[in-house]
Amino acid sequence: MDERAIEEGVRRHLEKLGEPFEVLPCDPALADTVNFCAHYGIPLEQSANCIIVASKREPKQYVACLALATTRLDVNKTVRRLMNAGKVSFASPEETVELTGMLIGGVTPFALPAGMLLYVDRRVLDVERVWVGGGSRAQKIGISPRVFERLQGAQVIDGLSAPIDG
Repeated sequence: MDERAIEEGVRRHLEKLGEPFEVLPCDPALADTVNFCAHYGIPLEQSANCIIVASKREPKQYVACLALATTRLDVNKTVRRLMNAGKVSFASPEETVELTGMLIGGVTPFALPAGMLLYVDRRVLDVERVWVGGGSRAQKIGISPRVFERLQGAQVIDGLSAPIDG
């Protein structure tokens, strides 16, 4: 896994989108969302996690899902229905690396493998700026969430996640 190449690919992809973005270098030990937000002063409400979900049955299908850190992805109902799969679960860290070249904590919705769908919870579009993985655990990307309305392969979904506290 060549993290530098992935990071550069993410930056090139973002530049092609033409949406202003910020790259924030991050201590890889602090890349997990709660630690990142606490250390770098980013509100949890402005941070989103990109999670790979896998179907259980062969042939396996994979999708990426983006949800705010203050929400919980509805894997067993909404994501399963969207995938038209019997059973689904979070992809293992090994599957995630194999598919994307990215480690958990650094998975980005930008520069996903060709053909991989990205489901974006509508709540993500409600924040002014969102922070997401940057392709490695060593960087995060800050960007307007409106970019997901025009990102190829992305679908904005109502009810993809629910608030953690409710």
